[in-house]
Amino acid sequence: MTTRRQFLASSLAGAALALLPAGLTRAYAQGAPLGSIRVEFTRTVTEAWGDNVGLVRAELENTLAEILGPGFQRGAGNRLVVTVRSLWLASYAGGGGGGKPSDGGASNDYLESTATVYDRAGRQIASWPIMSTELSGGAGAWYLPDVDQRRLKALARNNAWWIRRYLAG
Repeated sequence: MTTRRQFLASSLAGAALALLPAGLTRAYAQGAPLGSIRVEFTRTVTEAWGDNVGLVRAELENTLAEILGPGFQRGAGNRLVVTVRSLWLASYAGGGGGGKPSDGGASNDYLESTATVYDRAGRQIASWPIMSTELSGGAGAWYLPDVDQRRLKALARNNAWWIRRYLAG
C-alpha cells in the first residue's frame, strides 16, 4: 500500500524530472556519445602561456578522446567545449617539505576550466567548473629542461579525468 508521503514524494520527483531538458536526461541516462571535443583558452591564458597552450590543448583533447572510449564518436550529435580559464605553475618544483612554513612546504600547479556539453542544435545541456591540482614536483626531476612541459601535460591529463567524471554522472 502506498502511503501519502510516498505518493507526494514520487509526484514531486516526477515533476522535477519533467522540468529537465530532454537532452540532459538522455546525455546522462543513456550516455549519449560526444561527436567533437574542442579546447579553448581565455585571452589572458593565451597571452601568458603562448605556444604552451598548443601543448595543453593537444594533451586535453587526446586524453579525453582516449578515456571517453565509446562515449566519443566523431560526428555524433553532442559536442564538448572545454574553456581553460586559468593556468598556473608554482615557481618551486623541487619537492615537498615539512609541516611548518620554514620547512619549505610543497607547491601546487593549477588548471581551471569549464566543461560544457552542447546538443546538435547548439543548446547548452550541462556545464561544470573544473579545478585541477597537481604537485609541482610530481612531473619528475625539476632540473630537466622539459619540466614545465611535463607539468602542463600532467595538469591537462588531471583535468581530462575530472571532466570524464562529470560527464559520467
